[in-house]
Amino acid sequence: MKWLKYIHDRWHGFFRKRRFNMLNATDLSEEWHVHLSPASILAGTVAFLLVLFIITLSLVAYTPVLEFLPGYRTEADRSRESLIQNIIRLDSMQRVMNDMMTYNENIALIMEGRTPVARVLGPTDSTRGAKVLVMPSPEDSLLRAQMEGDGPYALSGQSAGSRRRLREAIELTAPVEGIITDRFDLKKGCFGVKIAAAAADRIAAVDNGTVVQSSWSPDNGCTIVIQHARNLISIYKNLSQSLVAIGQTIRSGELIGYNAEAENGEVKLFEFELWNNGKPVDPEEYIVF
Repeated sequence: MKWLKYIHDRWHGFFRKRRFNMLNATDLSEEWHVHLSPASILAGTVAFLLVLFIITLSLVAYTPVLEFLPGYRTEADRSRESLIQNIIRLDSMQRVMNDMMTYNENIALIMEGRTPVARVLGPTDSTRGAKVLVMPSPEDSLLRAQMEGDGPYALSGQSAGSRRRLREAIELTAPVEGIITDRFDLKKGCFGVKIAAAAADRIAAVDNGTVVQSSWSPDNGCTIVIQHARNLISIYKNLSQSLVAIGQTIRSGELIGYNAEAENGEVKLFEFELWNNGKPVDPEEYIVF
């Protein structure tokens, strides 16, 4: 039973108060005292540590105190840059997967003898660039003045005989079925025709040739330029999607893209131009629309 008595004495001793006093060094008179027990000291220490932990946690959670720690900001910047790079990679992978799925679906539809469908671009599609207007350069203005003037590069001095011979030598396919709303008129700056066609309708090449340009711009949407024989160039503007690449060989009537759809209530008409020997010609003289 001695060990029980030992434990009992120790337990009561843990809660027994001790007197801590402060004495004057000169006359040894008591100036201050306090009664404490080991239990009260332990409780005070735990309470102090708990309050310190809560204060530290609050500072970390609700204040930018970590930004002032050496090395922390560098690590945070690295994490942020890594997150941005991962988001860009995921977005690129998603667009590639969408293009592959659209391609496979169109191939399956073509094999079944049906018309391929156009991929619809959402308003948040990252393939759409910022619509920022580019101001013309002085060289562009000078070239425009030469083309619209009376010089050797003027657009007005075309030979009717050369156009007639070219028209008799070739047979061109209509790029799309629709109604011509604006006709060829050099005086008005209309170098081709505008056609009102169904949204997302198929756009076909008018003749065999090679793609020399496939790009996108804020004003003309997707634009495709094809070089044909006899110095003939066909230009297709305001497409919602291009299915060809630069340098690709195209056959007459082959699908090259899709007509634009209405965007924010605005409908952009399909524009088609024909150029012969560096000068625009009237497409209606060569194609039955």
